[in-house]
Amino acid sequence: MSKIIQLRLPVADGELVPYTLSGRAPIEAPAVPLKGRIAFSAAHVVCDPFAAAEPLLGAAVDWQATMAYRHHLWSLGLAVAEAMDTAQRGMGLDWLRAKELIGLSLKEAAYARGRIACGAGTDQLAPGPSVTIEQVIRAYEEQCEYIESRGGQVILMASRALAAAAKSPEDYEQVYGTILRQVSRPVILHWLGDMFDPALAGYWGSRDIGTAMDVCLRIIEANRDKVDGIKISLLDADKEVQMRRKLPRGVRMYTGDDFNYPELILGDEYGYSDALLGIFDAIAPVAAAAIHALDEGDLAGYQALFAPTVPLSRHIFQRPTYAYKTGIVFMAYLNGHQNHFRMLGGAEGARSIVHLSELFRMADEAGLLAQPELAVRRMKQVLALAGIE
Repeated sequence: MSKIIQLRLPVADGELVPYTLSGRAPIEAPAVPLKGRIAFSAAHVVCDPFAAAEPLLGAAVDWQATMAYRHHLWSLGLAVAEAMDTAQRGMGLDWLRAKELIGLSLKEAAYARGRIACGAGTDQLAPGPSVTIEQVIRAYEEQCEYIESRGGQVILMASRALAAAAKSPEDYEQVYGTILRQVSRPVILHWLGDMFDPALAGYWGSRDIGTAMDVCLRIIEANRDKVDGIKISLLDADKEVQMRRKLPRGVRMYTGDDFNYPELILGDEYGYSDALLGIFDAIAPVAAAAIHALDEGDLAGYQALFAPTVPLSRHIFQRPTYAYKTGIVFMAYLNGHQNHFRMLGGAEGARSIVHLSELFRMADEAGLLAQPELAVRRMKQVLALAGIE
């Protein structure tokens, strides 16, 4: 970047402070496949801002822009985790639209020869006191059958309906055992913590993480030939490492820890985690470049690339954690992957202008602004909407 670019950004006390862009060149990843780690990016969806449907009443998706972003991820060597919580699944994206998203993405993945796995949940079944374990099983069956009938790998998502209906760990063992016996290829299990979705508190039948982990491990051990791996999203590196070391041989740990991913992907003398991360949507070029560095044995390069993304990720995923999707889409907007900052359900309003301004600073310092001048113009538009000229 040849010229100095400056703008005024708000800080916590309401003051406007001049900020000069770092001038750092954007990070680019080499166009070669990743080798040493599997790295899924849980991809966001682009809403259609011109749809007549009210944002709170219907999910209107811009399919062309949404698919283009998946091709961008595949071009970097990343895999796509489709229709997950990053795509506002269950928080703006219902099962009807998720089916359409999954079907289209599987076709595009075949065309691009990109790796993909798709979320199967029970979101067509509203949680309630009358919901039975049998209904939860049928809901899972419907979604798994839809994905597998189209050649997709299943990510077995956590179920709000199951969390509400289950009376004991045995109910979880019944549901997961039934589904895992039926699937035609190994699935990725997904343990999503209640910081991401409060309705999932006490998953696996206990609010004690150690007890819940034992139940989950028991299910995996009983069905190890049907489990590719498990993603845990508890934002607790020690718990992830503890579980990783207890997994049966051949079952992968996919880190979902958006706070501690560099150390978990790097691993230790006992093993490492692959990745299935929402933050990889926002930091895709740097994530790919860092894993390429690891493939080449360049540990210093790996750490230097990832280091400035960690405070950015912790900022995006700060409480309320489930609002992280706003920061993910904001990054896509700044970088020209969509021409508006609108989201399903009006979720673009879930973060303050101070939060977004700090996100902008951090993205610049991490080399994540692909076109700095475009990013500045778009940041100024967002500031103007907040009353900052």
